[in-house]
Amino acid sequence: MSDKRAIKVVILLGLVSLFADVTYEGSRGILGPFLHSLGASATVVGLTSGLGELIGYGLRLVFGYIADRTKKYWAMTILGYLINLIAVPLLAFAKRWEVVSGLVIAERFGKAIRTPARDTIISYASSKIGYGRGFGLHEAIDQIGAIIGPLIVAWVIHLAGSYSLAFLSLGIPAILSVVTLLLTIAIYPKPEVLEDRTEKIDQGVKRLSKIFYFFLLFSMLTICGYPHFQIISYHLKRIQIVSDEVISSLYALAMATDVLTALIIGRVFDKFKLKTLFIIPVFGIPVPILIFIWENLISAIVGVALWGVVMGLYETILKATVAVTIPAQNRSLAYGIFHSLFGIAWFTGGAVIGWLYETSIVSLFAFSIGLQILSLICSVYLFLLTIRQTKNQ
Repeated sequence: MSDKRAIKVVILLGLVSLFADVTYEGSRGILGPFLHSLGASATVVGLTSGLGELIGYGLRLVFGYIADRTKKYWAMTILGYLINLIAVPLLAFAKRWEVVSGLVIAERFGKAIRTPARDTIISYASSKIGYGRGFGLHEAIDQIGAIIGPLIVAWVIHLAGSYSLAFLSLGIPAILSVVTLLLTIAIYPKPEVLEDRTEKIDQGVKRLSKIFYFFLLFSMLTICGYPHFQIISYHLKRIQIVSDEVISSLYALAMATDVLTALIIGRVFDKFKLKTLFIIPVFGIPVPILIFIWENLISAIVGVALWGVVMGLYETILKATVAVTIPAQNRSLAYGIFHSLFGIAWFTGGAVIGWLYETSIVSLFAFSIGLQILSLICSVYLFLLTIRQTKNQ
């Protein structure tokens, strides 16, 4: 497959994700304040976001296995995006936080169905141009939608003062997402042929298996100690240093820094591979300090921007790492394992951080920073293990 064709596939799938992100990231940026307005507690917000991520990530193991066995990559991708099309606009009619929580979980369920298959297709296309570059480019296009969505929501709330109208307007990009996906399928009906068969990944799997297992541990540690944006937005709503539309705009800022990070770090990863992992906790450690300890507008802006940087690192470095360590025929399952453990860690962290928020901000700070430091130590060990493996080859 030519480089140009590979880039076209990544761009098209990026556009699909862009429209989908306008939808669900637009809703996510305001969910904390919305749940607050319906009487939900910080614990409920933490549990809702955490359980949503647990479902969204945990079930990817099942759907990754199904994708590997059936090779129905496009069918599973379509189903996942259709659920997104239905769940988010229905938030416009929710009057109880229990209903909102159910719809949030339903949207995450759709993401669980589509993501392993979609990421496998992206990895096939990226094998020719570099996994870091491919996932970085996809993430950058994807997150443009994550910038636009919160801005649309902020604009609607500013004009109409209505959460319902804001959620309802997000149905339009959801439709565009599915239409773009169908167009992509028509052009590239067989994603398996996109894989660069000259790649010799299979020969290195056994030697890299130990690295992969420690990579999974690193991923769980770093994400468990990282706060969801829902709890961040809840906090900003509670301390009332900014309005609801500004909170949504801050989320757009986070997505903008995510885009810039993905474009840069993708090429860095292709050069240094797993040696880039340590960057994630280094940038993650200051976030809880800026958000929860220094309660002022400047620290909130910087903290949210840095939060977006770390999300860009997650989406690019972690996904590319799976691709360079796992052969094509098992990659959907590998993505499923990775995302499942990732989701368990984020659910646990989200629930604990939500509980600690109501009991002790100092304990929240210690929990978050402590896990980031442990992940940093793990990344250093992975760095040394990578060097040792390279010398032995």
